[in-house]
Amino acid sequence: MAAYTFVLLAGFAAGFLSGVIGTGSSILLLPVLVHNFGPKQAVPIMAIAAVMANLSRVLVWWREVDWKAVASYAVTGVPAAALGARTLLAFPPHVIEISLGIFFLAMIPVRHLLARLQWKTTLWQLALAGAVIGFLTGIVLSTGPLSVPVFLAYGLVKGAFLATEAASSLFIYISKVVTFREFGALPADVLLQGLIVGLSLMAGTFAGKALVLSMSAAAHGYVLDGLLLMSGLALLAAALT
Repeated sequence: MAAYTFVLLAGFAAGFLSGVIGTGSSILLLPVLVHNFGPKQAVPIMAIAAVMANLSRVLVWWREVDWKAVASYAVTGVPAAALGARTLLAFPPHVIEISLGIFFLAMIPVRHLLARLQWKTTLWQLALAGAVIGFLTGIVLSTGPLSVPVFLAYGLVKGAFLATEAASSLFIYISKVVTFREFGALPADVLLQGLIVGLSLMAGTFAGKALVLSMSAAAHGYVLDGLLLMSGLALLAAALT
């Protein structure tokens, strides 16, 4: 009971953070799940919880979803995520973790440079990003900071950004969960644990809405920079230990 209580509290905190920033729940919650359930169960549990976390962000910001952007991103991202999930065991994860860690750290100055240049993402570029990020999401758990700069460059901020990125990621994670299910990686106990953890993430996401509404676009950007820094360092530390 104590272990579940700690997991639920960590899930609420991770959901609150992802509800404010748009990503980051996996980075905070995965080490807790690995410690309590083991690495083999932690991956599918987090995948189920991610579906529920993204669903909650869509529900919170439903009216601000840019469905054209979602369709462009998901049409390539869904099959790519299924392919990535199928190759999960065959691909060396530490190589991806190192690459992503370096990428996340590099994205901090790059994001500000793109903002100064006023670079904008088009729908076809969203589709291209969906294919790449979808495949990586199938292999690793935390690729949220990859999609953050893409949707920000499309011109979305605050609620519209949170809603559209979440709706796009929702389809990606559903594809991953279905693939896990087909390969027998989602027994009943793992499914139940994923649902329990997902509920705590959803509660945290709903709680974060008030903070987002009170933040300026600039403050939201600074928080994103902090997450990119944490993400990069966490992935590099995981790969090198």
